[in-house]
Amino acid sequence: MTAAPESASAARRLPGAPVLRMSSLFVRTLRDDPADAEVPSHRLLVRAGYIRRAAPGIYSWLPLGLKVLRNIERIVREEMDAIGAQELQFPALLPREPYEATNRWTEYGDGIFRLKDRKGADYLLGPTHEELFTLVVKDLYSSYKDLPVWLYQIQTKYRDEARPRAGLLRGREFVMKDSYSFDTTDEGLERSYQAHRQAYVRTFDRLGFEYVVVKATSGAMGGSKSEEFLAKADVGEDTYVRCTSCDYAANVEAVQVRAPQPVGYDDAPAAHAEQTPDTPTIETLVDHLNERHPRDDRPWQAGDTLKNVLIVLKHPDGTREPLAIGLPGDREVDAKRLEGQLEPIEVEAFGEDDFAANPALVKGYIGPAALGEKSESKVRYLVDPRVVEGTRWVTGADVEGQHVIDLVAGRDFTPDGTIEAAEVRDGDPCPSCDGTLETARGIEMGHIFQLGRKYADALDLKVLDENGKLVTVTMGSYGIGVSRAVAAIAENAHDELGLVWPREIAPADVHLVATGKDPAVFEAAEKLTADLQAHGVAVLFDDRPKVSPGVKFKDAELLGVPTIVVVGKGFVDGVVEVKDRATGEREDVAVDDIVSHVVGVVRG
Repeated sequence: MTAAPESASAARRLPGAPVLRMSSLFVRTLRDDPADAEVPSHRLLVRAGYIRRAAPGIYSWLPLGLKVLRNIERIVREEMDAIGAQELQFPALLPREPYEATNRWTEYGDGIFRLKDRKGADYLLGPTHEELFTLVVKDLYSSYKDLPVWLYQIQTKYRDEARPRAGLLRGREFVMKDSYSFDTTDEGLERSYQAHRQAYVRTFDRLGFEYVVVKATSGAMGGSKSEEFLAKADVGEDTYVRCTSCDYAANVEAVQVRAPQPVGYDDAPAAHAEQTPDTPTIETLVDHLNERHPRDDRPWQAGDTLKNVLIVLKHPDGTREPLAIGLPGDREVDAKRLEGQLEPIEVEAFGEDDFAANPALVKGYIGPAALGEKSESKVRYLVDPRVVEGTRWVTGADVEGQHVIDLVAGRDFTPDGTIEAAEVRDGDPCPSCDGTLETARGIEMGHIFQLGRKYADALDLKVLDENGKLVTVTMGSYGIGVSRAVAAIAENAHDELGLVWPREIAPADVHLVATGKDPAVFEAAEKLTADLQAHGVAVLFDDRPKVSPGVKFKDAELLGVPTIVVVGKGFVDGVVEVKDRATGEREDVAVDDIVSHVVGVVRG
């Protein structure tokens, strides 16, 4: 990734900006980790006094944290403004009616905060604002001459996360930049999409962490072309894959399994049921087959079995539908991939009551004969793309203690369709070339996708084209997790001592530490602070007179400002220590040269 412009940090600092003084700064550093901290960013942001927990998934921003957040907002705003996008701001408290029109009032289910006013009218706290963006363009524009237009806002969003975790990485209240493009043609949408994509690359290059751009799904937002910007992080909730041979990269939800070619089955033996007692797992079934029914060519393997997994789909309107998923026995269902295919439908376990309601389904021995919309159970049956015509399987015989051998897809059973729900593994074939895939984890930081006409159709957003004919506007949607970026950067920018902020993100340019008891040292530090301030350098000055040098140094390491300047015992010899927080490199600089030296470091 490219580095931020060398003058970016200096450009944002104004001469005369207030100095942050540790003696009066509203901050309290902690030596111990908070009990609920799960990941490094959460632990360090709380310990360093950047954020404080108000409730599960809800955090207060303290002065230093707010400065970091505002710096990220500034970078995002600069790059959006640079492509000609215009900023506006919608309310967070939104009426029900627009979301009813798009059916998202129902589709969001329990995922949004709903409330009523004193007159009984329904409202929600905004999770996203597609409806409001669409309606404001409909209200103000009516001609193709007005388009394209790109609008954005940086605003707090609210989602009722069932399991908020990891501090700022998954919360119920968060700051997000969301923008939307409006065009009259698909070609125009593609140009808008590419302009935003380039702006995102520049934005994430400046934010200073490693990231990858991957193919993604649009989920409940709808639309077609879709990409995510993921910060590389072992603690990330998103798993993505990349090819070892080509440039293919995708979120696991978007991976398309390369289905094998159909195979002939004219010489395949007839399917036959065999007694397989005490085989409740794939492993025990394989062991039994190899002992009692060995193959001529090779041993039986888990991948020769067809595992049928039952779940229940909870639709947004509250209805429940059983679903069976058939996949090779050496694979597990990936919950995130499954949810990505079904969103906004929720997935629930298939429980004892569900088995009681479907007596044709024999737990542990379920086979295709009892599944499908044409079967007695009427349970819809979707299979992994690897289950192609002619493939032969061992699977349940729908009888306690029995399995069927040589059940051939296309001859003995026909599923209702396919679904991409099986786990993706290292070594799986790449969908784009002959290479193989490897998995990694990341934090979703940005998502761009082509919404198309979903919201314009629902809300009747049309304009007159060149021929005076009404045409439906097509839209693109582009989001960045601004508050999440604080945590993502912290995950990539820390060491065993504390945070290590990139310069353009840091709450200050320099952390100046005055040590000892000599008044002359503190007077010199005060003068150096004023001189640096006059040159546009933002200073965090540890001017606490009765705090030990050891405590001050630990705080400086924990807070993570990129340059640490120490005015201390070396001052009597005419030198000041300058330390690079990221590399740990130190150098003594003559007092007469210190201002120009630090200014040079800050400006790159």
